[in-house]
Amino acid sequence: MASRSIGYWSGRLCVVLIVMILITDRSSSSALAQKQLETLGRGVVAIRRDTRSVFVGWRLLRTDPAEVAFHLYRQSANQPAQRVNLEPITRATHYVDSIAETSAALTYFVRPVIDGRERDASGSFTLSATVGVQPYLTVPLQTLPGHTPNDASVGDLDGDGEYEIILKQVMHERDNSQAGMTGQTKLEAYKLDGRFLWRIDLGKNIREGAHYTQFLVYDFDGDGKSELICKTADGTVDGTGVAIGDLSADHRNSAGFILEGPEFLTVFEGVTGKALATADYDPPRGRVADWGDDRGNRVDRFLGAVAYLDGKRPSVIMCRGYYTRTVLAAWNWRDGKLSPVWTFDSDDGTPGNRDYRGQGNHNLRVGDIDQDGKDEIVYGACAVDDNGRGLYSTGLGHGDAIHLSDIDPDRPGLEVFDIHERPRHGNGVEFREAKTGALIWGKSSPDVGRGVAFDIDPRHRGYEIWASGQGLNGVWNVKGETISERKPRSCNFGVWWDGDLLRELLDSNRITKWNWMDSTETNLVTARDCTSNNSTKSTPCLCADILGDWREEVIWRTTDGKELRIYSTTIPTDHRLTTLMHDSDYRLSVAYQNVGYNQPTQTGFYLGDGMIEPTRPEAPKAKD
Repeated sequence: MASRSIGYWSGRLCVVLIVMILITDRSSSSALAQKQLETLGRGVVAIRRDTRSVFVGWRLLRTDPAEVAFHLYRQSANQPAQRVNLEPITRATHYVDSIAETSAALTYFVRPVIDGRERDASGSFTLSATVGVQPYLTVPLQTLPGHTPNDASVGDLDGDGEYEIILKQVMHERDNSQAGMTGQTKLEAYKLDGRFLWRIDLGKNIREGAHYTQFLVYDFDGDGKSELICKTADGTVDGTGVAIGDLSADHRNSAGFILEGPEFLTVFEGVTGKALATADYDPPRGRVADWGDDRGNRVDRFLGAVAYLDGKRPSVIMCRGYYTRTVLAAWNWRDGKLSPVWTFDSDDGTPGNRDYRGQGNHNLRVGDIDQDGKDEIVYGACAVDDNGRGLYSTGLGHGDAIHLSDIDPDRPGLEVFDIHERPRHGNGVEFREAKTGALIWGKSSPDVGRGVAFDIDPRHRGYEIWASGQGLNGVWNVKGETISERKPRSCNFGVWWDGDLLRELLDSNRITKWNWMDSTETNLVTARDCTSNNSTKSTPCLCADILGDWREEVIWRTTDGKELRIYSTTIPTDHRLTTLMHDSDYRLSVAYQNVGYNQPTQTGFYLGDGMIEPTRPEAPKAKD
């Protein structure tokens, strides 16, 4: 059964989503339909497969009618655009264009065909004559000396319906447990063709590291253009060169920690990097020792996310603490004003809140877990409701990885797979009901470092699950049964890459395919001259559906830090799905992918083998 949290009902939908919604609880669909939908273009992308063929992909949108078909056009040199397909394209949103070997640039665009008539052309993509046969696009960077490209996010900064990249550039990161001075983190914005837009310098009073610099890119006010929101401090300089607070202030102590001085939350304009509004940061630091130590290890453990708390418009969630005291604060950016919504504090004396101490992860998840049309925050082993009140706490404690999706499509609602670091109980890994926190099954281990939930084996219904920890061997199905004594070498990221509905494995600079018949892996992609981020975490800059059809792109940095490479699949598929970015849970998981220990994307519905497939629409007549 499809998840009740699917947010796919707004007028006429593509067939796959109509079928899904028909078998879900109708009472939740109308509420979910109210969520602000990102206005996107077609995301046309063209990549040479070889010297005589080009793979062209584009988006199917949630707002497209079910029967929409497409015509693909190619233009070269000063020649008029020529339609390349004989019949309207209905089976998928890609096309392999056979071309004569040419050194000319090729420009592609599509026109949707509705009721037999062509509609407006999409934006175009030009494949440069100088680009050879390679499975990636190149984004040249303006990396400053001493800096290294790191995590990235995407947003439509200028309102043209296509994404720009916001990239974190780091100098000398340190974990919160490590004393010593760090560098000054930069946030940079680039068009996909490499045009540089702006640079924000977070300054010396924002310590540099994965737990300090959570940045969120999203259209928070609904004007069609994304903003950037993050924690700032004295000496932060915006994209126009204007300082926030006291530019000369230096609040670092002799150990390099920042345990005093003002803390801010700033909204930056996406297209310019200009600071639009700044407020005192909530959750505030307060007394350092209240967070578990007095040296700064626990007080500066930050997380962040985006959530539709009212079921209609996005809010920003800024968080502090998870080992002991846990505080989440919700903010809105509306009509040019940054305003607080609510604060949840495990230590504020509210009855029951004390149970939420020490339950957070190095990451979090967001979704409508109670099926009321509004989003909740799954904060590791606990969950906070859309109104800022505790929904439940399992008491299972801290962990390093977490997954939220319709992992078991035969159970109603969503499920959570979570792992636990040095647990004092018998559930080092646990699979639970997202709505209530009720344990479905668990596995014992004294310490678990990683865990994932992806559909990699079509012989078993739902996602497969595995983890890295003492005594945790093999792969489990959604019932907790061992289905393979051997597990994949990778326990990190997943990516929808090839032509089927199973998920491929992403780790370091490689994409591999799990062979369920003999429990081996086949390498599909090695991103040569590229490397991953975040030390042993081995994560890409970003993995998300930012171009082409519903499958995901992977952004890696080159080893010399001079460019980003966006890898996009050129493997045909028979599956026609709307862009994953129009699934609310998936889009939000992209927005907070850079937070803490990066986690892979997940959809709010079951996307895997055996999902409900669309019936193929009848092809409209080709235009004369």
